[in-house]
Amino acid sequence: MSNSGKKERIHFGTLEKEAVAHAKRKREEEEEHDAMSTTVVDNLLDISEGAVSARPGAHIDLDQIDEVMGDDEELMLTDDALATRRRAMAEFDRKRIARTIAIPTNDAHVKDALRQNEQPICLFGEDAGDRRDRLRYILSKIAIERRDAGSEQQEIEDEDMKSDDEDEVQEVFYTEGSEALLQARQNIAKQSLARAEQRIERQREDCKVDLASVRRLRQNLVAQLTNYTIVGSQVGDDRPLSRIAFAPNSRQVLAGSWSGAIKLWDIPGCKMAQLFRGHTDRVGGLSFNPRAGQSKGCVDFASGASDNEIFLWSLEKDTPVGNLKGHQSRVVHVDHHPSGDYLGSASYDGSWRLWDIATEQELLLQEGHSREVFALRFQCDGSLVATAGLDGIGRIWDLRSGRSIAELEGHAKEIFGLDWSPNGYQLATGSADNTVRIFDLRKIASVQQIPAHKSMVTDVRFFHYDSTQSIEPRISEDMDTSGDGNEDMSVHKRLCDGQYMATASNDGLINVWTAGDWKLQKSLAGHVGKVLSVDISRDGSYIASTGFDKTFKLWAADEI
Repeated sequence: MSNSGKKERIHFGTLEKEAVAHAKRKREEEEEHDAMSTTVVDNLLDISEGAVSARPGAHIDLDQIDEVMGDDEELMLTDDALATRRRAMAEFDRKRIARTIAIPTNDAHVKDALRQNEQPICLFGEDAGDRRDRLRYILSKIAIERRDAGSEQQEIEDEDMKSDDEDEVQEVFYTEGSEALLQARQNIAKQSLARAEQRIERQREDCKVDLASVRRLRQNLVAQLTNYTIVGSQVGDDRPLSRIAFAPNSRQVLAGSWSGAIKLWDIPGCKMAQLFRGHTDRVGGLSFNPRAGQSKGCVDFASGASDNEIFLWSLEKDTPVGNLKGHQSRVVHVDHHPSGDYLGSASYDGSWRLWDIATEQELLLQEGHSREVFALRFQCDGSLVATAGLDGIGRIWDLRSGRSIAELEGHAKEIFGLDWSPNGYQLATGSADNTVRIFDLRKIASVQQIPAHKSMVTDVRFFHYDSTQSIEPRISEDMDTSGDGNEDMSVHKRLCDGQYMATASNDGLINVWTAGDWKLQKSLAGHVGKVLSVDISRDGSYIASTGFDKTFKLWAADEI
């Protein structure tokens, strides 16, 4: 029998053929799967290179995604998934349109726009910011409906409405000023140039002091600050005390209450000298005129309160001698211009205003913050003013031109206090995010963030030495001021100016910080509950504070 006719030998117990066939089928399936995966990856790469960026965090064009997913893919989706996708795309489209709509910042204009669109002007629990967001949402929905309708007339009306909104914003921020405002700007420019020249000259003289003397003065100042303790406490009213301010002579202090009462106290005895009545609601702002007490019958201080009123006062009368009307909501802060001729005020109506004290005339109504304005301070030269509020943004305005020259960004929450350093270019802000930030105007940036307190910071105050008053900053007797002509005693006094600041907080503490290194030198504990305001006397002898416990307290070094 030939070999071809032989039967193939079978070995019982082996599955060699079946195993080979199975392995071949598995290999073919894997190759087919790899080919499909390669096709999918290539498609994704094409999308990332052409239509959509596949990099993490990159911008995605939703219109291109819509093109990539065609009708075949949509048919593969379930009805619910397809409806969800279409709703998401419609919402993205609405938000894109909403970002292009100009919304007025004036709350009254927002209410008028809501009324024109037959919407309620106010909802329960809604503030001015929420109202603006609701108006933006409504206008974006109207814009989509008009676009989908395809009516040319509606498109024209939409453009007109957008143009009107833009014109309205321009009108709010760039209005034609009065002749009185022009004259005030010219006076401020002339006076601020003279003050800036004097400040720079003083700084040049201070630079001539040798480093050893500066170091000794710094050590003396730190020793004095770390030795601060409570030296006086007085119940000021039957309601919490909201604001405190030292008189320019550093021998008296004003305290304002939630009851609307304002009281003048002699220090350090803490005896009440006079009661001023006029406000009917909580006092928010107190400011002494730099020329207070220099002549009879002049306006010595000003106050603002939640009754929307700003009163001008003389120390010789217990009733107001003037009234500045204009704010539509709570007045939370007032501050005198260094010249003493003008007054600035910040209010919950979203604006700050500049007033002529002599004529009691409103010179400027300035908007720019998206929420309530809470703090306002003039720079020592008088050319600039800083404002901040519940939008968490600070702004610096040039009074000579009326322009907003800088935005102070960085805080995560509302700003409740701010103050200029006497050096003229640094500004401290205190916020509800428990921090204090130091901004440098030369860099228009935050140069230091201080984790100041365990709760919101309610007030910030630098030490301001006033050389025009018959007072002297306290310098230790063992301070060596002898030497050559560069070590003049007056220079040593000025070197204390702006070298420390005090911050108040709802954690019940007043913290004292040295400038430059921004180190905490002393925490003053004594109030029961929130501390609402703090101030430093012009001679550097005292720190005063008011709190929710209805008291004001005096703090000083032990040797006083």
